[in-house]
Amino acid sequence: MKKILILAGGYSKEKEISIKTAKSVFFELNKDKKYNIKVINPDGQFIKVLREFRPNVVLNLLHGRYGEDGYIQAILESEKVKYTHSGVLSSSLAIDKDLSKKIFIKNHILTPKYLIYSYRNHISKLKLIKNLQKKIGFPLVVKPLNEGSSVNVFICNKDNVVKILRRLKEYGEVIFEKYIPGREIQVAILSEKILGAIELKPRRKFYDYQAKYNPKAKTEHIIPVKISSNQYNKVTKIALKAHRLLKCRGVSRSDFRFYKNKFYL
Repeated sequence: MKKILILAGGYSKEKEISIKTAKSVFFELNKDKKYNIKVINPDGQFIKVLREFRPNVVLNLLHGRYGEDGYIQAILESEKVKYTHSGVLSSSLAIDKDLSKKIFIKNHILTPKYLIYSYRNHISKLKLIKNLQKKIGFPLVVKPLNEGSSVNVFICNKDNVVKILRRLKEYGEVIFEKYIPGREIQVAILSEKILGAIELKPRRKFYDYQAKYNPKAKTEHIIPVKISSNQYNKVTKIALKAHRLLKCRGVSRSDFRFYKNKFYL
Protein backbone atom coordinates (compact mmCIF):
# COMPACT_ATOMS: atom_id res chain seq x y z
CA MET A 1 0.00 0.00 0.00
CA LYS A 2 1.23 3.46 -0.85
CA LYS A 3 1.84 5.63 2.18
CA ILE A 4 0.30 9.10 2.19
CA LEU A 5 1.13 11.65 4.85
CA ILE A 6 -1.44 14.45 5.15
CA LEU A 7 -0.29 17.69 6.74
CA ALA A 8 -3.09 19.59 8.45
CA GLY A 9 -3.55 22.26 11.10
CA GLY A 10 -0.37 24.30 11.32
CA TYR A 11 0.15 27.63 13.04
CA SER A 12 -1.61 30.18 10.84
CA LYS A 13 -4.98 31.83 11.41
CA GLU A 14 -6.35 29.41 8.80
CA LYS A 15 -5.70 26.34 10.96
CA GLU A 16 -9.40 25.49 11.33
CA ILE A 17 -9.93 25.51 7.55
CA SER A 18 -6.87 23.34 7.02
CA ILE A 19 -8.26 20.71 9.39
CA LYS A 20 -11.62 20.73 7.56
CA THR A 21 -9.79 20.29 4.26
CA ALA A 22 -7.83 17.32 5.66
CA LYS A 23 -10.96 15.58 6.97
CA SER A 24 -12.59 15.87 3.55
CA VAL A 25 -9.53 14.58 1.68
CA PHE A 26 -8.96 11.74 4.15
CA PHE A 27 -12.59 10.64 3.75
CA GLU A 28 -12.28 10.49 -0.04
CA LEU A 29 -8.89 8.74 -0.08
CA ASN A 30 -9.92 6.21 2.54
CA LYS A 31 -13.08 5.04 0.73
CA ASP A 32 -11.41 2.15 -1.09
CA LYS A 33 -8.85 1.33 1.59
CA LYS A 34 -6.08 1.48 -1.01
CA TYR A 35 -3.70 3.67 0.97
CA ASN A 36 -1.94 3.75 4.30
CA ILE A 37 -2.84 7.29 5.39
CA LYS A 38 -1.51 9.26 8.30
CA VAL A 39 -2.74 12.76 9.24
CA ILE A 40 -0.46 14.93 11.37
CA ASN A 41 -0.03 18.48 12.53
CA PRO A 42 3.60 19.42 11.73
CA ASP A 43 4.78 20.20 15.26
CA GLY A 44 8.16 19.67 16.92
CA GLN A 45 8.02 15.92 16.18
CA PHE A 46 7.31 16.42 12.48
CA ILE A 47 10.69 15.37 11.04
CA LYS A 48 10.84 12.35 13.35
CA VAL A 49 7.38 11.20 12.17
CA LEU A 50 8.32 11.89 8.56
CA ARG A 51 11.43 9.71 8.77
CA GLU A 52 9.67 6.89 10.62
CA PHE A 53 6.59 6.78 8.38
CA ARG A 54 8.55 7.29 5.13
CA PRO A 55 5.59 8.35 2.94
CA ASN A 56 5.48 7.94 -0.82
CA VAL A 57 4.00 11.40 -0.99
CA VAL A 58 3.04 14.22 1.36
CA LEU A 59 -0.31 15.93 0.76
CA ASN A 60 0.28 19.46 1.95
CA LEU A 61 -3.14 20.65 3.13
CA LEU A 62 -1.79 23.42 5.35
CA HIS A 63 -3.19 26.88 4.76
CA GLY A 64 -1.50 30.25 5.12
CA ARG A 65 1.84 31.02 6.70
CA TYR A 66 4.26 28.14 7.33
CA GLY A 67 2.13 26.01 5.00
CA GLU A 68 1.82 27.91 1.73
CA ASP A 69 4.79 30.26 2.00
CA GLY A 70 7.70 27.92 1.24
CA TYR A 71 8.50 27.12 4.87
CA ILE A 72 7.18 23.56 5.05
CA GLN A 73 8.22 23.02 1.43
CA ALA A 74 11.86 23.76 2.36
CA ILE A 75 11.74 21.08 5.09
CA LEU A 76 10.25 18.52 2.70
CA GLU A 77 12.85 19.39 0.05
CA SER A 78 15.67 18.89 2.55
CA GLU A 79 14.20 15.50 3.51
CA LYS A 80 13.89 14.59 -0.20
CA VAL A 81 10.18 13.77 0.13
CA LYS A 82 7.69 14.20 -2.72
CA TYR A 83 4.89 16.67 -1.93
CA THR A 84 1.92 18.31 -3.59
CA HIS A 85 1.67 21.84 -4.98
CA SER A 86 4.30 24.47 -5.69
CA GLY A 87 7.92 24.54 -4.56
CA VAL A 88 9.77 26.80 -2.15
CA LEU A 89 10.32 29.87 -4.36
CA SER A 90 6.91 29.78 -6.07
CA SER A 91 5.13 29.42 -2.73
CA SER A 92 7.03 32.31 -1.13
CA LEU A 93 6.38 34.57 -4.13
CA ALA A 94 2.69 33.71 -4.48
CA ILE A 95 1.83 34.38 -0.84
CA ASP A 96 3.75 37.68 -0.75
CA LYS A 97 1.34 40.22 -2.23
CA ASP A 98 4.04 42.85 -2.78
CA LEU A 99 6.45 40.58 -4.68
CA SER A 100 3.76 38.87 -6.74
CA LYS A 101 2.19 42.21 -7.71
CA LYS A 102 5.58 43.53 -8.84
CA ILE A 103 5.95 40.47 -11.08
CA PHE A 104 2.43 40.95 -12.47
CA ILE A 105 2.98 44.66 -13.18
CA LYS A 106 6.32 44.01 -14.88
CA ASN A 107 4.60 41.45 -17.12
CA HIS A 108 1.64 43.67 -18.01
CA ILE A 109 -0.99 41.93 -15.88
CA LEU A 110 -3.56 44.39 -14.54
CA THR A 111 -3.64 44.56 -10.75
CA PRO A 112 -5.06 47.27 -8.44
CA LYS A 113 -2.83 50.20 -7.42
CA TYR A 114 -1.22 49.54 -4.06
CA LEU A 115 0.98 50.82 -1.29
CA ILE A 116 2.92 48.94 1.40
CA TYR A 117 2.65 50.36 4.90
CA SER A 118 5.15 49.53 7.66
CA TYR A 119 4.28 50.21 11.29
CA ARG A 120 7.94 51.06 11.86
CA ASN A 121 7.57 54.31 9.92
CA HIS A 122 5.47 56.04 12.63
CA ILE A 123 3.86 58.32 10.04
CA SER A 124 1.22 60.75 11.32
CA LYS A 125 -2.45 59.89 10.77
CA LEU A 126 -3.05 63.01 8.68
CA LYS A 127 0.00 62.42 6.49
CA LEU A 128 -0.95 58.77 5.97
CA ILE A 129 -4.51 59.63 4.88
CA LYS A 130 -3.22 62.32 2.49
CA ASN A 131 -0.68 59.90 1.04
CA LEU A 132 -3.30 57.19 0.52
CA GLN A 133 -5.70 59.65 -1.07
CA LYS A 134 -3.01 60.91 -3.46
CA LYS A 135 -1.49 57.56 -4.48
CA ILE A 136 -4.51 55.22 -4.40
CA GLY A 137 -7.73 57.01 -3.49
CA PHE A 138 -10.57 55.91 -1.21
CA PRO A 139 -12.28 53.52 -0.71
CA LEU A 140 -9.43 51.05 -0.44
CA VAL A 141 -8.70 47.56 0.79
CA VAL A 142 -6.23 46.87 3.59
CA LYS A 143 -4.92 43.39 4.38
CA PRO A 144 -1.88 41.48 5.63
CA LEU A 145 0.94 40.92 3.15
CA ASN A 146 1.03 37.16 3.55
CA GLU A 147 -2.26 35.72 4.79
CA GLY A 148 -4.85 33.79 2.81
CA SER A 149 -8.58 32.99 3.11
CA SER A 150 -9.36 36.74 3.33
CA VAL A 151 -8.20 36.73 6.96
CA ASN A 152 -8.18 40.29 8.32
CA VAL A 153 -9.18 41.92 5.02
CA PHE A 154 -11.09 45.20 5.33
CA ILE A 155 -12.62 47.77 3.00
CA CYS A 156 -12.00 51.18 4.51
CA ASN A 157 -12.39 54.91 3.95
CA LYS A 158 -10.86 58.06 5.44
CA ASP A 159 -12.96 57.80 8.59
CA ASN A 160 -12.01 54.28 9.68
CA VAL A 161 -8.62 53.53 8.06
CA VAL A 162 -6.59 54.45 11.18
CA LYS A 163 -8.87 52.39 13.44
CA ILE A 164 -8.52 49.35 11.16
CA LEU A 165 -4.74 49.77 11.00
CA ARG A 166 -4.57 49.42 14.79
CA ARG A 167 -6.27 46.01 14.50
CA LEU A 168 -3.58 44.77 12.11
CA LYS A 169 -0.54 45.99 14.03
CA GLU A 170 0.59 42.43 14.87
CA TYR A 171 1.61 41.93 11.22
CA GLY A 172 4.22 44.69 11.17
CA GLU A 173 3.40 45.44 7.52
CA VAL A 174 0.18 45.59 5.54
CA ILE A 175 -0.82 46.33 1.98
CA PHE A 176 -3.30 48.96 0.82
CA GLU A 177 -4.99 48.32 -2.52
CA LYS A 178 -7.41 50.41 -4.54
CA TYR A 179 -10.90 48.98 -4.01
CA ILE A 180 -12.21 47.60 -7.30
CA PRO A 181 -15.99 47.06 -7.39
CA GLY A 182 -17.54 44.57 -9.77
CA ARG A 183 -17.75 40.80 -9.99
CA GLU A 184 -15.65 38.22 -8.14
CA ILE A 185 -14.26 35.64 -10.56
CA GLN A 186 -11.71 32.91 -9.84
CA VAL A 187 -9.79 30.65 -12.22
CA ALA A 188 -8.16 27.33 -11.31
CA ILE A 189 -5.14 25.83 -13.06
CA LEU A 190 -4.06 22.20 -12.69
CA SER A 191 -0.65 21.26 -14.10
CA GLU A 192 -0.76 23.81 -16.95
CA LYS A 193 -4.38 22.96 -17.76
CA ILE A 194 -7.26 25.38 -17.23
CA LEU A 195 -9.82 23.73 -14.96
CA GLY A 196 -12.32 26.53 -15.42
CA ALA A 197 -13.70 29.70 -13.88
CA ILE A 198 -16.22 30.32 -11.11
CA GLU A 199 -18.13 33.44 -10.08
CA LEU A 200 -18.80 34.09 -6.40
CA LYS A 201 -21.75 36.21 -5.30
CA PRO A 202 -21.54 36.89 -1.57
CA ARG A 203 -24.50 38.29 0.32
CA ARG A 204 -22.05 40.08 2.59
CA LYS A 205 -20.29 43.33 1.66
CA PHE A 206 -17.51 41.37 -0.07
CA TYR A 207 -16.08 37.84 -0.27
CA ASP A 208 -14.51 37.80 3.17
CA TYR A 209 -13.62 34.91 5.53
CA GLN A 210 -17.23 34.46 6.66
CA ALA A 211 -18.52 34.53 3.08
CA LYS A 212 -16.01 31.81 2.19
CA TYR A 213 -16.49 29.39 5.07
CA ASN A 214 -19.72 30.08 6.91
CA PRO A 215 -22.64 28.19 5.27
CA LYS A 216 -25.05 30.70 6.79
CA ALA A 217 -23.48 33.43 4.62
CA LYS A 218 -25.07 31.67 1.61
CA THR A 219 -22.54 32.76 -1.00
CA GLU A 220 -23.60 31.77 -4.52
CA HIS A 221 -21.10 29.71 -6.54
CA ILE A 222 -21.84 30.04 -10.25
CA ILE A 223 -20.39 27.59 -12.79
CA PRO A 224 -20.14 28.17 -15.70
CA VAL A 225 -19.42 31.89 -15.36
CA LYS A 226 -21.83 34.04 -17.33
CA ILE A 227 -19.33 35.96 -19.45
CA SER A 228 -18.65 35.97 -23.19
CA SER A 229 -16.30 33.40 -24.71
CA ASN A 230 -13.80 36.20 -25.43
CA GLN A 231 -13.89 37.32 -21.80
CA TYR A 232 -13.56 33.71 -20.61
CA ASN A 233 -10.54 33.15 -22.84
CA LYS A 234 -8.99 36.39 -21.62
CA VAL A 235 -9.33 35.71 -17.88
CA THR A 236 -8.18 32.09 -18.13
CA LYS A 237 -5.20 33.17 -20.24
CA ILE A 238 -4.19 35.68 -17.54
CA ALA A 239 -4.50 33.01 -14.83
CA LEU A 240 -2.30 30.61 -16.81
CA LYS A 241 0.23 33.39 -17.41
CA ALA A 242 0.37 34.16 -13.66
CA HIS A 243 0.74 30.44 -12.90
CA ARG A 244 3.71 30.26 -15.25
CA LEU A 245 5.32 33.53 -14.15
CA LEU A 246 5.43 32.35 -10.55
CA LYS A 247 6.56 28.90 -11.75
CA CYS A 248 3.70 27.19 -9.92
CA ARG A 249 3.11 23.48 -10.20
CA GLY A 250 0.10 21.36 -9.36
CA VAL A 251 -2.87 23.52 -8.43
CA SER A 252 -3.08 27.31 -8.40
CA ARG A 253 -6.03 29.67 -8.17
CA SER A 254 -6.13 33.26 -9.39
CA ASP A 255 -8.67 35.70 -7.96
CA PHE A 256 -10.03 38.50 -10.13
CA ARG A 257 -12.29 41.52 -9.95
CA PHE A 258 -14.16 42.02 -13.21
CA TYR A 259 -15.06 45.69 -13.64
CA LYS A 260 -15.80 47.74 -16.77
CA ASN A 261 -14.70 44.86 -18.98
CA LYS A 262 -11.30 44.62 -17.26
CA PHE A 263 -9.93 41.79 -15.12
CA TYR A 264 -7.88 42.87 -12.10
CA LEU A 265 -5.74 40.09 -10.58
